[in-house]
Amino acid sequence: MVARTHVAELQLIRGGYLEIPSLCLTRGQVQRFWSLDHVTSEALLAELVSVRFLRHTTLDTYVRADVV
Repeated sequence: MVARTHVAELQLIRGGYLEIPSLCLTRGQVQRFWSLDHVTSEALLAELVSVRFLRHTTLDTYVRADVV
C-alpha cells in the first residue's frame, strides 16, 4: 500500500494514463514525467500494477491493463 503522502502522485499517474490510454512508459520516464524519486516511483508503479490498473510489459514498460 502506498503511503498517504503519495496519494496525490498516485492520482496524477492514474490521471495521465486515463487521459492518454495508449501511454507506454518505462520506469525512468515515469520518474521524469512526474518528477519522482526512484523509491517513490517504484512504490507507485507496484501499487498500480497490484490493483491491475497498469501492467508491466516484457519490454519493461508500463501500460494500462485494460488497453490492448
